[in-house]
Formats: sequence, structure tokens, C-alpha cells
Amino acid sequence: MNILVGTSGWSYKEWKGSFYPADLRADDMLRHYATRLPAVEINNSFYRIPKEKVLLEWAEQTPAGFRFVLKASRRITHISRLADEDGSLAYFLRTVNVLGEKLGPTLFQCPPSFKKDMARLSDFLGRVPRTWRAALEFRHASWFDDDVYQALRAHDVALVAVDEDEGATPLVPTASWGYLRLRRTGYADDALQSWAGRIEGQPWKEAFVFLKHEEDSAAGPASATRLLALLTPPASS
Repeated sequence: MNILVGTSGWSYKEWKGSFYPADLRADDMLRHYATRLPAVEINNSFYRIPKEKVLLEWAEQTPAGFRFVLKASRRITHISRLADEDGSLAYFLRTVNVLGEKLGPTLFQCPPSFKKDMARLSDFLGRVPRTWRAALEFRHASWFDDDVYQALRAHDVALVAVDEDEGATPLVPTASWGYLRLRRTGYADDALQSWAGRIEGQPWKEAFVFLKHEEDSAAGPASATRLLALLTPPASS
């Protein structure tokens, strides 16, 4: 299994002196980040889709094999609630596609008030291109049901598993690949080892795992690099 671990964002001055060198310029953060972790989750795209020029600059600063995972626009998930009212899905996919091979899956995070609606889900899944990897994060308990899982499996769409201080959502494989968001305030080493075992025990070909960024500390990247080390086989002598 190919496992890519990262954090939600990279541009945090609080990481200087620990994850980043103390004197690192803000413009050099992404390039340095990409030497330590193989993927990053972009949450700002939920509010505003980055311009093509910005996306191309990101791609240029990262090595082959690095992946950007963008959160879908709120127009898709929160305003339209997965319905196709204004063509925002097609616009989003067309815009971020400029990242080319460095584009990872798209995170579609639904609002907590959005209850299970199979007709709307089926219509949405039918509009996502088969070649596009989509991950759906549901935040209302009504979605965690077998008919939802079956619909996701039919389209190879991943159900996002979330672990946070308030609780956790089910870890149910619905695609050939997986997506996990580890959002607790902190993870002790035994917790990271437990997660490493759970991830490696899944039937996926590839997995994306993102730790909370923790703006006021470097706990997120520290946990991410530790988890990546636990998941990476030691080099043979």
C-alpha cells in the first residue's frame, strides 16, 4: 500500500524552530515541507479556489510524487449541498486539474446539518468523473449506513474517516483507496502506532492521512512525520 501522510496546510510561522528552520522565509515553506512529507491537504480552497498561477507555482516547488489534496468549494457542499445548481462542481474540477500528476483526491466535506439524502448522493456521484478520485466526509450520523457505503463503492469513492477530540466516525473501506483525517489535539506515540496498524490492515492500494495543523504549535507535523516513519519500512542494509 502506498501511504501518503501530511498536514492540513503548511504556511504556519509557529512551526519555525521545530519543523522549519528558524530563519526560513515564508516563500520557502512549501519547498521545505515537501522534503519532509509527501502530501498536503488544502482547506483554503473551501472558501476560494486558488488561481491557476498559484497552483502552477505550488507544483513547481514540489518533487515528483508529491500530492495536493484540495477541499471542494463550499458552493458545492454547503450552499448547493451536492446538487448541481450552478455548475460549480465542473468549474472546481476544471480549475484544480492544472496541478496534473500532483493533484490528489478532492475532499468533499458536507455540513453537519446535511442529513442523508440518497437521491442527491446518487445524482452527485453520477456527475463526478470516473477518473476523478473523490472522498466524502459526512458529519451527520444518518449517512453512516450500508446503502450509502454501497453507493460509494459503486463509484470507487472513499468514505472519509475522522478521528477528533469529540469522537470518531466509522472506518469503512468504500474504495480501492482510503482517506483519514486525524484531528485530535495531540497523539501520543502509542496512539500513532495503533493508527499505523489500522491503516496497514486495510485493503486499500493507497491511503491519504492528514493530521490537524495546530496553528499554535508544531504538534501536527511532528505527529505526521512520526506516523510516516511508522508506516515506512526500514531501508534494507
